[in-house]
Amino acid sequence: MLQKISIYTLLSGLLCFSCTRLNNKVYSNIDSDTFVPTEGDLASLVGPAYATLRDLEMGWDALYDLEEICGDELVIPARPNGWVDGGVYKTMHLHTFNSLQPHIATVWDECYTGINNCNRVIYQISAGKIPVTSGKDAILAELRAVRAIYYYVLCDNFGNVPIVTSYDVSGGTLPTQNTRKEVYNFVISELHAVMPMLSANADKSTYGRMNKWSAFTLLAKMYLNAGVYTGTAQWDSCRMVCDSVINSGNYILEPNQEDVFKTENENSQEIIFSIPFDEKYATGFNLVEKTLQPICQRAYNLQASPWGGICAIPQYIKTFDPDDNRLKTNWIQGPIYDANTGQQLDCEYPPLSTSGHKLEFINSLPGIDSSQEIDGFRLGKYEFRMGALFDLSNDCPFFRYADVLMMKAESLLRTGHADDAAAIVTQVRRRSFLANPAKAVVTGAQLQQGSVYQYGVAVNDVIQPGANNGGGDVQYGRFLDELGWEFGMEGRRRADMIRFGIFTTKSWLSHKPNGDYRTIFPIPQPELDKNSNLKQNMGY
Repeated sequence: MLQKISIYTLLSGLLCFSCTRLNNKVYSNIDSDTFVPTEGDLASLVGPAYATLRDLEMGWDALYDLEEICGDELVIPARPNGWVDGGVYKTMHLHTFNSLQPHIATVWDECYTGINNCNRVIYQISAGKIPVTSGKDAILAELRAVRAIYYYVLCDNFGNVPIVTSYDVSGGTLPTQNTRKEVYNFVISELHAVMPMLSANADKSTYGRMNKWSAFTLLAKMYLNAGVYTGTAQWDSCRMVCDSVINSGNYILEPNQEDVFKTENENSQEIIFSIPFDEKYATGFNLVEKTLQPICQRAYNLQASPWGGICAIPQYIKTFDPDDNRLKTNWIQGPIYDANTGQQLDCEYPPLSTSGHKLEFINSLPGIDSSQEIDGFRLGKYEFRMGALFDLSNDCPFFRYADVLMMKAESLLRTGHADDAAAIVTQVRRRSFLANPAKAVVTGAQLQQGSVYQYGVAVNDVIQPGANNGGGDVQYGRFLDELGWEFGMEGRRRADMIRFGIFTTKSWLSHKPNGDYRTIFPIPQPELDKNSNLKQNMGY
């Protein structure tokens, strides 16, 4: 919640609002001629660098959707009440996206907006335009660490992008393009350089800000995917960096996974780096609107009507153990009831509504081109507060401790230490099998097995004959399943699928493989049109 988090969020929240009266004062930029910061102002100086993370992660057609709806867990099918929108969601699912895809343009634009904000404040401080006399090195280090997040996203999604670190450049200067390996090396170098100057505090003073431990986690993410980004794996480096976070003693696995995602989750000891949201002052988190049917407004007494839309792919849901608490608590399923009357809600749209069919979310989906209101489990990992406004106040855990544990486990598994990896996976699973503790235990041999996901094109939930059906041939597929069960709907599935070699080789729902080059996205066409130094990624 806004009132409980670090002061930067207040500043960044102001950035979301535009002025309609010309005599209003605008506070979205720092006026270097009149602003002389005191010690208490230093946290606010970094606000503009963080502000864009909200739009990047949870904005419309932004990173969350980009990472999820092209994968095997979530989908936005055509709904009785819409969601066709010129086929933009279908193209993501089918991997027929091109350089005009809106999701791709949004992520590119938001990343470079964030980078520009970082570069601007770094320049203002370094040039003395903002006179910081105490804590200057720490503030500059924090700004570089935030900038590294944006470059991590660009490296992961686009690969070959310009590295821009200067703000005071002459007009008309066009940045040159760097290779994916150069972007990777830049992020690694930046994080190593700033690490000694970042705060080691893991408390309210650094909540929602990059400290030493969130920088280590970002570094581990880079090493985890080094084989994808550069062709050279860095499993030992990933494991050692994870140990730095683990051995700090600052973080724990919450006894209940739900506490990490509840409305007031700012005190969770599992969250390493969070993007703070507030329903009034730091808006943009409207996942409840994007997944629930309109009539579900009455189930939560919501102040705005939801739109329907995103749901789980049935093949993915079928991979869960029925006793896994994550299946029961993370997904909205079964009959949906009016919060005030206790009566089961009716469907609103034909054909089911014509017979008075009751609303009950089922694990079924005909395909990408059609669905009914009842089709597909809905996204319920984040708590939807009763009476919530259009936007939610849940903060978004961008990095959490379970992720660090699983990154270490994957590094151990891939370097021949399967039993050690299994001990960590078991640790993560325990809280999800409290009613049947024996099922929480996993062995090293099991982690080396294939996936239980029944891959293949599914029409009306029937798997069609095909050469790439099943998941038994996926190396370490069981571990990939564990990632899916623990981190479902957290905006990360695409990267995991790529690392395990199935993003461009397997089928699911209506999707068929459509080119190995699609492990990175095309550079948006407007950027190519503006900058002659840019070359389109291979295949597009």
